[in-house]
Amino acid sequence: MRVLVVEDYPSLRESIAVALTENGFSVDTEEDGAAALRRLEQTPYDAVVLDVMLPKLDGFAVVKEIRSRGLDTKVILLTARDSIEDRVTGLDLGADDYLSKPFAMAELLARVRRLVRSGHSRPSPSVAIGHLLIDTVRREVAVDGEIVALTAREYALLEYLAMRSGKLVSRSELQEHIYDDHSLIGSNVLDVYVGYLRRKIERKGLPRLLHTRRGHGYILEVGDP
Repeated sequence: MRVLVVEDYPSLRESIAVALTENGFSVDTEEDGAAALRRLEQTPYDAVVLDVMLPKLDGFAVVKEIRSRGLDTKVILLTARDSIEDRVTGLDLGADDYLSKPFAMAELLARVRRLVRSGHSRPSPSVAIGHLLIDTVRREVAVDGEIVALTAREYALLEYLAMRSGKLVSRSELQEHIYDDHSLIGSNVLDVYVGYLRRKIERKGLPRLLHTRRGHGYILEVGDP
């Protein structure tokens, strides 16, 4: 899942980005509201962590513009201003959540995970597809009851496909949501990781789960053995 962090205080911006990255998110960062809007015009983020007090364009203005453009990206506002009026303003403008500074990083991570799940109509932190069970909080994957070890990239790929299980996901959509601007993507990298993932989550005699639609993309659903 891909998240944009918009915070003008460098150390906090870096801390949030590191925490999200360590928890499996692909992360891009900006330090002002105008730059954040330019990013959002170009990239379909799953969530935005947005400070209210920003240079050039504050967080309230960014939220208002996001919604006026019809973008449904989930937004959590961060602010040192914790008055009821400010919270109401942010939520009325279209923010999905609100967290006052200072905050515990664990709480921010939990709120981001919840927003991402809700954006994909997945209220539960667990996703079951046939013999596959994914715990999106612990980032654990079990196949037929047995925990399997996935790399961070394999897990990111599986989680995004699972959030859209039963739906065809194009190669370009996958690349946009599981890679950030710092990732180097070769022409066949995605195919390689799909191959790795398929070998780890599929078992002989059990229904196939990860299907390739050549020229179109991939779909995660229970199929024939």
